[in-house]
Amino acid sequence: MTDMHGAPGTLPPSREVAIAAARAAAGKQATDIVILDVHDIIVITDFFVICSSGTQRQGRSVIDAVEASLKGLGARPLRREGEPESGWWLLDYVDIVVHVFGDEEREYYDLERLWKDAPRVEWDEGPQAASSG
Repeated sequence: MTDMHGAPGTLPPSREVAIAAARAAAGKQATDIVILDVHDIIVITDFFVICSSGTQRQGRSVIDAVEASLKGLGARPLRREGEPESGWWLLDYVDIVVHVFGDEEREYYDLERLWKDAPRVEWDEGPQAASSG
């Protein structure tokens, strides 16, 4: 994985960055957090991190926490999309894309069904999990 300025080797592998994003979302009480490994299915990214937030305020908090956590790893999003009223926020880090949905929007768009052939990445909320496996 390269950083957003193109310098190779400055970030942990994209799987570990995806797990860090999931942990940051969990830290802000995001629910139903899933990491999908899509690198064999699409060419634009390696991982989707998908989660839900119960309120607009929580969604913003989750996005801010993910962005701050990954910035600590040296990653900055190429693009950040979504407005509070949209119910869907997106952070695009090239190798990973983080989706934060409101509950209704998550059910409507159902990315897990759309990408059902993508394997799920096992992770836990503990800091040791990123270095194992």
